[in-house]
Amino acid sequence: MLSYQHAYHAGNLADVHKHALLALALDYLVQKPKPLTYIETHAGRALYDLAGAEAAKTGEAARGIERVACWFAGDHPYARALSVARDRAGPRAYPGSPLIAQTLLRDGDAMILADLHPQEAGALRAALPGADVRQVDGPQMALSLAPPVPRRGLLLCDPSYEIKDDYLQMPRLIAQLHRKWNVGVLMLWYPILASGAQSGMCAALDALQIDAAIRHEVRFPPARPGHGMIGSGLYMVNPPWGWADAARDLGKRFDQIT
Repeated sequence: MLSYQHAYHAGNLADVHKHALLALALDYLVQKPKPLTYIETHAGRALYDLAGAEAAKTGEAARGIERVACWFAGDHPYARALSVARDRAGPRAYPGSPLIAQTLLRDGDAMILADLHPQEAGALRAALPGADVRQVDGPQMALSLAPPVPRRGLLLCDPSYEIKDDYLQMPRLIAQLHRKWNVGVLMLWYPILASGAQSGMCAALDALQIDAAIRHEVRFPPARPGHGMIGSGLYMVNPPWGWADAARDLGKRFDQIT
């Protein structure tokens, strides 16, 4: 299925959770002089318009980043990426994870982005001219690249979960990637749904028993009546130093949302 388009959901509270902690992880990794590789399996667009019809239709950004941007000081790496997006495309622009990564990565770092959706891949190429964008199956690409060169790096896997098989496949993918790339920082996002559809996947992730892994979840009210997503989760293998503390601090912010 290729129906999912993130423009309807960009900047929602799940994005805030995912993108703030992605930015912190990358910011830590780039402090060391060694080059790194950033891989994304479901990249989507790099730049979103929160004033657009898609965002207006769902109202998720209004209850997300547009409500909680004050959580992040100007020197926070997520705030820096927000600033770059707004400088490029206006005060209601929002950076997708590829633009967040591009903002924080250095010359000499590698970035490889996959999206199977032709419209999203085209928009990604337009937003990031010269980037290595591949219209291919992202998980298969990641397996073919692991371990990448440079070997040091981070992979973000962010499926839409419209394909129910994703809940079965993601734990297997993480296990395979960790075996092939044991030093890689692996970041898997998943929704927390009122239906509990993610619970079996979470149990399978925990059953992997990867020592250097953390599962971090936040809860929030549904964006609108009847909306099924009530939280956001991240499964993180080899989190950088200080990431777990930062995740806990961010979680306290989410606890205050009503």
